[in-house]
Amino acid sequence: MKRWGITIPLTGVPLAAHEEMVRELPDLGYTDAWSAETAGHDAFTPLVLASQWAPQLRLGTAIVPVYTRGPGLLAMSAATVAELAPGRFVLGIGASSPVIVKNWNAAEFEAPFARSRDTLRFLRSALAGEKVTEQYESFSVSKFRLERPADPPPSIMLAALRPGMLRLAAKEADGAITNWLAASDVPKVRAEIGPDVELAARIFVCPTEDKNAARGLGRMLISSYLTVPVYAAFHEWLGRGEALAPMHEAWAAGDRQKANQVIPDEVVDDLIVHGSLESCREQVRSYVDNGLTTPIIALLPTGEDPFAHVRGLAPR
Repeated sequence: MKRWGITIPLTGVPLAAHEEMVRELPDLGYTDAWSAETAGHDAFTPLVLASQWAPQLRLGTAIVPVYTRGPGLLAMSAATVAELAPGRFVLGIGASSPVIVKNWNAAEFEAPFARSRDTLRFLRSALAGEKVTEQYESFSVSKFRLERPADPPPSIMLAALRPGMLRLAAKEADGAITNWLAASDVPKVRAEIGPDVELAARIFVCPTEDKNAARGLGRMLISSYLTVPVYAAFHEWLGRGEALAPMHEAWAAGDRQKANQVIPDEVVDDLIVHGSLESCREQVRSYVDNGLTTPIIALLPTGEDPFAHVRGLAPR
């Protein structure tokens, strides 16, 4: 099945005002609605609403951090959405970043690979309804059992950027979720997980033919995200280390304005889809042509009607 996803909620649109659009998504050709979690809405609540508005959609979190909820609470939240959307919910988990985990949530960001792996293993057991008593490398759990395990249990996908985590996702999860990559990067990521593992990616889409506006917004996003160490390492691995070195130098010196200015146009155009609605749709399709299983459109604001953009970006 060809998948085509959208990120909800849309920027600047109240959560309750999404009902009409979400109900329309399946008829437009969308198969998936995915949420995110940074400092806005939590990842689960928008999907609870979507589960009732559009029962045909597959729903997913991309992603829920493994540090910001205890293992048991994470299992309970996942089981709740899975009960509301039986067989249609994907729990996407990942390490997130030190800013979100430590600065905003007062948790220690330690051993991200081990914590992601251990949380994945715990969730496999807990969501299957098993009683879990286990000393994992990064935490321990004693006598936890879900009172309301969902049947079937949800799929679990793992946020992964570089080879180690990608291989873990391929081996132990139901797929990998990645972020901030160009269509031309997909084959390199795909090579790490093999041909048959689901690969999802959030793709930032700015439907405007005003290149300067799209690139200006893109530069702000790129300097905010790609200066985070895990993303910096990801793009070093992808081959953009030299192109992004001036941005990193300016950012480290505290010159945010210069950090934005020195990002090359080619990098922005690689990582931010922009242009007419038709052009944006074809650019997203190029990710799929290069090996992506599930494109998750993240619509960037342009000042125009976002619902019209969602309709215009639907697969043809």
